[in-house]
Amino acid sequence: MALTALFAACGPGAPPVPASAGIPAAAPASLGFDSTRLAAVVTYLRAEVDSGAFPSAVLAVGRHGRLALVAPVGHYGIDDPRPVEAGTLYDLASLTKVVGLATACMLLVDQNALALDAPVARYVPEFRGPMKDRVTIRHLLTHSAGLVADLPLYDSTATRVAALAAVDTTTLVAPPGTTYRYSDLSAIVLMQAVERVSGQPLDRFLAARVFGPLGMPATRFVPPASWRDRITPTEHDTVFRHRSLRGEVHDESAARLGGVSGNAGLFSNVLDLSRFAALLLNGGAWDTLQLIRAETVAEFTRRQNLPPGSTRALGWDTPADSGHSSAGTRLSRRAFGHTGYTGTSLWLDPDRDLFIILLTNRVHPTRANTAILHVRPHVADLVADALTHPEL
Repeated sequence: MALTALFAACGPGAPPVPASAGIPAAAPASLGFDSTRLAAVVTYLRAEVDSGAFPSAVLAVGRHGRLALVAPVGHYGIDDPRPVEAGTLYDLASLTKVVGLATACMLLVDQNALALDAPVARYVPEFRGPMKDRVTIRHLLTHSAGLVADLPLYDSTATRVAALAAVDTTTLVAPPGTTYRYSDLSAIVLMQAVERVSGQPLDRFLAARVFGPLGMPATRFVPPASWRDRITPTEHDTVFRHRSLRGEVHDESAARLGGVSGNAGLFSNVLDLSRFAALLLNGGAWDTLQLIRAETVAEFTRRQNLPPGSTRALGWDTPADSGHSSAGTRLSRRAFGHTGYTGTSLWLDPDRDLFIILLTNRVHPTRANTAILHVRPHVADLVADALTHPEL
């Protein structure tokens, strides 16, 4: 497969895909992969498209700062038969929590502007109520703050201000640090802390400090209308907006917040995300840019054991001990990653200097399709099995 052919510009109205998009490509064999086994991953994804698991997927696999594979399969959607391309954009959903929010936190920790074990109320005084004075930034990042999973903000509030107030005054359902409960509210509160400390809205901070410097031109919140034709559609929303969604965030809470939130809202493609993945695997550095201190990357991506037994790192997740994980069963214990509700995932393994990016629009046309749950781990296992020379 000629990777350079996949980096072609995406046509009129598309987000910019410069010749330098992504990271350099290399022959799979030179990166330790068996080319035939790697091609089998693409065959598997095509079969999943044919079976209806999702209309489309784009897979990127890389090692040592090089791309071994970029594979677009399928078509945009039920009313759009065009084949997807390497530069096609997807709604990242909860990958926003790590690509955006956790990265912002890393930068602020590096500046000594954000302290992981400081009370959240130091940065967000509106975050108040019983036991909330004991909630720390680390609790928010590990989903151990005691907050509920989510609130129907789209239905119970009418403005961004009202939605944030509802989140900040929500009663805890468990003492901080005692239970794990994956919570979009934790990400929304943390977003407010980032904005207070940085003095900028989250989208502007990330554009100026991460996506711009790193060369990720297709990664942003609230993409312009001119990009719409190169963004895959997501769900036909029958709950909140009552229309088919394309180029606007799928997540209802993020939508109520205007499309810019810590829990969801970013759009991107595998080319941009390959740079992001290579940066993290290289200790926060890419080319001449040292974006994040290596020690900070290591701290954010290691399992925190908070509460004891949890697989969570800071923002990131790690593979489940049982093997029942979107990471599959072959990645190392040092691997870290995350998934997104729309059908996205990103896993990185420092022991192999390996990343696996899978973007799909599995919620199109409905979220009732859950086949992605078996696809993610199988893709990870197939990629790991294709790595026949991990010493290279």
